[in-house]
Parts: sequence; structure tokens; C-alpha cells
Amino acid sequence: MEPLRQKLERLTQNLWWTWRPEVRSIFRDLDLELYQRAHRNPISVLRQIDTRQMENRAMEVDVPARIDRALRQLDEYLHPVTTWGLFHAGPLSTRPVAYFCAEFGIHESIPIYSGGLGILAGDHLKGASNLGVPLVGVGLLYHQGYTSQVLDGTFWQQDVLEPFDLKDLPLRPSLTPRGEPARVGVEMPGRTVWAQVLEACVGRVRLLLLDTRDPANSETDQALAARLYGGDQRMRIEQELMLGVGGARALRAVGITPSVFHLNEGHTAFAVLERARHRVQADGLDPWAALKEAAAATVFTTHTSVDAGHDRFPADLAEEHLRPLAEGLRLPVQDLMALGRVNPADHGSPFMPTVLALRQSSRANGVSALHGVVSRAMWTSLWPGRPEAQVPIGHITNGVHVSTWLATEMDQLFEARIGTNWLDGMVHPDLWTRIEGVDSAEIWEIKQVLKARLVRFIRGRVAATRAHQGLPPVDPPPLDPDALTIGFARRFVPYKRPDLLFTDPDRLAALVNHPTRPVNLIFAGRAHPADQTGKALIQKVNRLLEDPRFRNRIVFVENYNIHVGRNLYQGVDAWLNNPVRPLEACGTSGMKAVLNGALHISVLDGWWAEAFDGQNGFAIGSGESHADPEIQDRRDAEALFRVLEEEVVPCYYDRDPAGVPRAWVKRVKRSIRTLAWRFNSDRMVMDYVRHCYLPAAVAASCQMPPA
Repeated sequence: MEPLRQKLERLTQNLWWTWRPEVRSIFRDLDLELYQRAHRNPISVLRQIDTRQMENRAMEVDVPARIDRALRQLDEYLHPVTTWGLFHAGPLSTRPVAYFCAEFGIHESIPIYSGGLGILAGDHLKGASNLGVPLVGVGLLYHQGYTSQVLDGTFWQQDVLEPFDLKDLPLRPSLTPRGEPARVGVEMPGRTVWAQVLEACVGRVRLLLLDTRDPANSETDQALAARLYGGDQRMRIEQELMLGVGGARALRAVGITPSVFHLNEGHTAFAVLERARHRVQADGLDPWAALKEAAAATVFTTHTSVDAGHDRFPADLAEEHLRPLAEGLRLPVQDLMALGRVNPADHGSPFMPTVLALRQSSRANGVSALHGVVSRAMWTSLWPGRPEAQVPIGHITNGVHVSTWLATEMDQLFEARIGTNWLDGMVHPDLWTRIEGVDSAEIWEIKQVLKARLVRFIRGRVAATRAHQGLPPVDPPPLDPDALTIGFARRFVPYKRPDLLFTDPDRLAALVNHPTRPVNLIFAGRAHPADQTGKALIQKVNRLLEDPRFRNRIVFVENYNIHVGRNLYQGVDAWLNNPVRPLEACGTSGMKAVLNGALHISVLDGWWAEAFDGQNGFAIGSGESHADPEIQDRRDAEALFRVLEEEVVPCYYDRDPAGVPRAWVKRVKRSIRTLAWRFNSDRMVMDYVRHCYLPAAVAASCQMPPA
């Protein structure tokens, strides 16, 4: 009989467990304290737990039977009879999509992500896995991870490195077709940097990660990919070369010949040059024919509406680093530089990977309908003489991986009321009409359970933060479990306006401390380690929270990550988003909250501009913008207070004799019915397959010269 520990180890070797709460619960039940201390990582739990203790505890909580069931389910998942991809993405089966991204947010215990881009990438892989779409992820293994956010006694964000042990990740060396460990080299100025290729299984999808801790590298080059978004401009461009050029070479090294390159944000743009270089060197293609062929097979997704969010490398730095690729392509280096300049003839202007990706892709898209409009306006100069509406940048609105973010109680509700196989059909609108037949009291009761759990979680986090800051505990403990609870969590930058409600402290105090209709507000979020303005915003908000009027009603949760986010999305009553329109490209956090029965309160920006129907949430303002930013801020602040005071709060506290807010739950039902089918990763990946991957695969095959 296979030993218990060996079965558990088998269960941990595929990241399928990250979206299966019943599997994670096995490891949680073995040792709850260890599970929490190990960042909820089953592999780390197994490495640390005593075998005898584990076996004794396993019998107490019926673990053996649960393990056998989970292993059977995993085997069935990995060897399906049929999938959506089998019928709709068949041409990709022998030549899959290669999905390049600088970060992947799979689980909080794998800290190679910083925020929305990485979490979206993780959800994309999971969605492709569920659908059976042939796809392989390509990224870098940041062995020092990102950073943990710690607020000091002055509420200033400190960025603490927390290197993780690779033994805690289900990574294994990727092998060449000969069975040897794969290794790739990338030419940098004056040397070659080597990377070992490791891989993880994300369900049915492979994720290749390049690790620069190769013995042949100098100490400096071994640290090249140590940290996500660390270092100066030189390190940044070299990381991007390792990701794009090294990633494309890694695919070849392990025997994968992709039909399509999907470049997820500009950091990955160099992959398309490497694809063309290889064709020139290996197959003798004319350089421009190779570039044309590579572009035909490339899909590019841009994720930001903010100009500063796009890398700009000084001309001399970019030229120095592009020279090896130019030599491989047998082109003057200035020809490659021109591909990445807004004005190709301006030799002194910076090189922009986003511009390279836009020029060298057959299909480009923003991540919401409004973001598509904004992106066409941003980049219209790349297509001189073409009307803005005809700029070739479309949109595919983001979606979220439902199973990753959904509370178990909501899943059980959907299974009982929507159907046992609801996940398989969730992209069909008709399925969600069944939510209207669910008793409002049942939904309300579930939300109260989830909110009570959230309040316990937040109180513990706040107490721990104040303890290490040397501040006294909040007494009585913060947050009223019976109060309307609104969440706000995102990257702290000025355009997201985390301090908008604090522009009128007296009005805010009256709102949250109403004697019969109180409001809880939960804030969370980080600033980029180099962003002093964002850190100042965090400090400003936290200092305001020391006002006695706010201390029990408004909290800031330290170290926003996947784990914190999951708790927030599942437990809040409503989700708040108040960016400067139209700078929010999409904003997927609100989608996660909606799936868990929360209502979205937002400026008509990002995904909400195409989602709000007047009754499935709440809108801040009318979507019009003033030319003066200060006036716009004042308008939006007034609109936000009014929608809270006149719509949100009254609706939440209007109760029937049984204490159920019927009008509120009616909106929740409408929200789920109209939004759940659209804003999920299954629909998103399906859109990419239909509108990007298959057309690009066909176009690329047409570009190939005859044998």
C-alpha cells in the first residue's frame, strides 16, 4: 500500500490544488497552525510536519479517504474524455500558444507576482487549463520573490524581502527531447547570461520559469532575476531580454514549437525578435520576411492606460543590448531600434518595448472596451494618416478564475440552486437566471457568515500590525459585524484615489458612525517599492485612521496579497473603486467580489463601464470628465458621498420583518445573473482563442515560405 506521505506528495505536485479548497483543507486539517505559518502551502506543510503526528491526525479527520478521492479527481482532470479546447482549439494541439508574462500570480505561497498583471496571468493559465486549451506559460523565477509590505511606526511602507525555498514549490527541471536538463543562454553586453529552465504544472498547463542562478554566471548575473521589478534600467532591460529571448529559446530547448506567441504586456516584447532571429539563422529566411512571419504569429495585450506605465529605455542602453539580436537578424541595429520608437526617424528618442510589441503583432488588444478606446487614442501616432477609430487595437475584457476566488459557501449555493455542473456551463447567460429563484434569506445568511469570518480575520491582522508598530490595540476591536462593510484594495497610486473619501473627513465620520446605519470601510494595497508618492498616500490614509472617529470603523490591512484579497472579496458587502476615468484599464478585483455576492460601487471606468446596467450595482457619477483634474476630483467625491448616503446605505438597511434587506439582495441576484457569465476567465480565454489565437495561427502558417 502506498504510504500516506507519498500520496500527499503526489497531490502537491500539480498546482491544481490552488483552486481546490477541498484539497487545501486536507493539509489545513493536519495542522492548522503549521498550515498558516507555511503560507498555506501544502508542500511546506509536508516538509515540516512530523510523520507520526501526521498519521495520527490523519485518522482523526478522515484524511486517507479524502486523499484517495482527490487523487482520483486529479487523474480524471488531467485525462479528460473531452474538453472545450478539443472541439474549439484543435489546430493548437500540436503547436500550442506560448503565453509570456513578467509575473504569474498562482498562489500566495509562490511570490513571483506583484499585483493585477500577475494575478490576471495566473487566472489565464487556470482558465486555459480548465478549458483544455493548449497553452504553455513562460516567465522568470524570482528566487527572492517580490516584497512583503510592513508599515513602520510612522505608517511608512517598508519593503521586506522574504526569499522562499524552492523546495516548497512543485518545480522540476525541464528536459530537452534527449532527456537532459534544459539550459539557455542570452547574449548581454560583453557576456552571455545562462538560465536553467524549471517548470511547474498548473492543471493541464505547463509553466516554464527561467532561473539565472546558473554556476556559469557571475554573482551579479545569478542575481539578475532575483527580484521582480528590482534594480535600475539596465537590470530591467536585461530581465526583459532574459524573459523574451531566453523564454523563446527555452521553448525550443524543451521541444515546444508554438504556433502563437501571446505577449502579455510590453515587458515580453523581445520574444518576437528572437523568433524572427531563429528563422533567419536556422532556415535562411530574409530578415524582413522573418519579422513579418513572427509578427503574424504574435498577439499582444496591453494592460495600462497610464503613459508612465510603459517602459522607456535610453537610446544608448537599448542599442547596446539590441546589438546581438540585430547581428542575428543580419540587420543594422538602428533598424531594430526604429521598431521600438514612436518616431522611427528620431534616433535620440527612447526605445519602448510596448511600441515594438504593437508594431510586431498581428493582433493587439486592451483589457476592457473602454481601455480599447483609450489605447487607440494613446498609440494613434504609430499609424500616421489612419483615423483613430481604425487604429488596430481591439479589446478583450479580462475575467477572473472563479474557483480561485469563490467562497466555499457560495460554491455550495450555486451547486444546489444553479446546478451541480454549473462551472462547466457558467459562460451561458441562461444558466444564471436560476439565481432569481433562490430565497433572498438564504443568500443573506451566507453573506453574514462570510462577513463574520472576514471581521475575525481583519481584527487579527490589525492587532498584529499595531503590535509590531508599537501602537496600542484598538479598543473595542474594529469593525461591527452587523454594519455595511465596504472594501477597497488595489495598488496605491494617485489616479486610483484611495484618499477620495477623506477629502471631507467630517462627512465621512458622519457616514461611518451613523447611530442606526453604520458603515465599515476596509482599505488595503501596496505601492511599488520605488514609488514614494504611493507610499506617501498609504501613510496619509493610515494617519487619518488614527482619528478617534475612524479607529473602530475604518481599517487598513497590511501586506495585500492573494490571501488577503481572497478574504476581502468573499466577505465584504460591497466593493469600491473610484479611479480617475479613464485610467483604470480594467480592475478585476470587483469581479471577484461580485461572484461572492457583493455589489460593486464604481466610477464608470474599466470593466464597470460595460457592466453596469443601473440595477446590478452602483455608479459614481455619470461618466463625464472635467478638463480640470481638481474640479473632477471634487465632483467625484461629491458623487461618491451621495451614492453612499442616498442609495447604498438606505438600500442595505431597508429590512423586512425578518431582518432581510430584500431590495439589496435583489440587486445582488441581478449582479450575479448579469455579470457572472461574462467576467470569468473561461469566457476571456474563449475570446482569445476565437479572436486571437486561431486567426494568428492560421495567418502565421500562410506566411511560411514553400518548402
